[in-house]
Amino acid sequence: MTKIVLGGGCFWCIEAAYREVEGVDKATSGYSGGHVENPAYQEVCMGKTDHAEVVKLKYKPEIIDLENLLEIFFKIHNPMTKDREGPDIGRQYRSIIFYQNQIQKQEIQSFIQNKQDNYKQEIVTEVKKLKKFYPAEEKHQNYFEKNPDDAYCKMYARPKIKKAKRTADKNKNNSF
Repeated sequence: MTKIVLGGGCFWCIEAAYREVEGVDKATSGYSGGHVENPAYQEVCMGKTDHAEVVKLKYKPEIIDLENLLEIFFKIHNPMTKDREGPDIGRQYRSIIFYQNQIQKQEIQSFIQNKQDNYKQEIVTEVKKLKKFYPAEEKHQNYFEKNPDDAYCKMYARPKIKKAKRTADKNKNNSF
């Protein structure tokens, strides 16, 4: 089992999208990249901790590799928008990838360099070593599953889930 931590806007959307991807065994919403131990949602939302809302993925690389996970990530959020995703504004919503080791770091950097050719604007996704991941409060775990009729989920999470499924299916049928 391999891990990667991704942040690209509200963690509800990222978590919901990856829960639908074959090979991802677990998606956990949480916080990373800040300076406060055990941050709470309210502190993070107010920008007091410098943490990003993130999702820790545990995945089976023999089923889905890091490149495919990153391909999905770049489809379900805008990697060219600094500190914002859709209606969510603030540093806690930044585009960021936390890597576990040097091999992951190199794969991520290579992926971003190759992707940059496809974009007119600069990719602003941060790439940092994971120091600490704090799971979000229980009410934020599986939020979409628990609240499928929530207006935010309908408007923002549901389209990301569809994009993730389409990208995963496409990548499964066409190797990179």
